Amino acid sequence: MDAASSRSTSAITTSQGKNPAMCQHQPPCPTAESADREAARVVAHYPEQGWSLLCNGVLLFEDTGELLPDGQIIAPHRPLGARLLTTAA
Repeated sequence: MDAASSRSTSAITTSQGKNPAMCQHQPPCPTAESADREAARVVAHYPEQGWSLLCNGVLLFEDTGELLPDGQIIAPHRPLGARLLTTAA
């Protein structure tokens, strides 16, 4: 493995923790372990397939489900629509 390919798969350490090397902008995006991980920048978007890759390594699906870099699955978490909410009178 040459230095360039080794560098592309390594993780860099930031003040927020480890982010994949594809997150090289400042300030760094939230890590995949952060509660606000969906705020990371999109590096690849495939709407026809229903997913996007964020720069923190998270695969974000259009149904709001997520696949984290460590293989953990986050179930879809769509907010309830306004028509589904009921209010007390």
